[in-house]
Amino acid sequence: MKSIRILAFTFLVLLLAAPTLFAQDLSKYRQFAIGMSLPKVLERTEQKMADVKVVHQSPALIQEVTWWPPNVPGTSFHSDSAREILFSFSNGELYMISVTYDQGALEGLTSEDIVQSISAKYGAPAKPMTEMSVATNDLQNAREKIIARWEDSQYSLSLHRSIFSSDFVLVISSLRLNAEANEAIAKAAKMEEQEGPQKEIERQQKEAADLAAARLKNQKTFRP
Repeated sequence: MKSIRILAFTFLVLLLAAPTLFAQDLSKYRQFAIGMSLPKVLERTEQKMADVKVVHQSPALIQEVTWWPPNVPGTSFHSDSAREILFSFSNGELYMISVTYDQGALEGLTSEDIVQSISAKYGAPAKPMTEMSVATNDLQNAREKIIARWEDSQYSLSLHRSIFSSDFVLVISSLRLNAEANEAIAKAAKMEEQEGPQKEIERQQKEAADLAAARLKNQKTFRP
């Protein structure tokens, strides 16, 4: 009898721990991982620094690069149905991956179908499916509904749906790095707002100086 109780208890512990045991690392998406350097991401996506967009320079360097995976039969990217992937960096460190799925690849699928597919890779959602509206940050610049969320102590993975385009977006981020980046973005926006009038004055002054220099030059070279 004692042995049966021990076996039953062991089975219960394993059953409760199963989602954790089989869940994959929430910091990874394909061959990309949160914390990866900008040069490494550019190397793996075969892009250049010229493809990188600078969003803010201070108090932290916030950069973005968008990649459109090649839909070539036989490649690993064809099967994930991603239309585009947005990589967001803070001081050169990848803190968020936003994967927008191709609508044609999802035709006929319900939200539940997509959540089940993601759960097969990352385990059961930490929170049940909820159509909760959220206002996303400036990097995404849209209103979305959170369909499901997966979380651990360090990372968050959530499935969003835009209320405007109906696009499904999978967002992978570091809780710490994302919080730091959002704080830096908020500070940068405030700094830009405060410095805006002075920068406009400087822009107008430079424009006037350039015009005066061009006038002086053309006065000497113009021939009617």
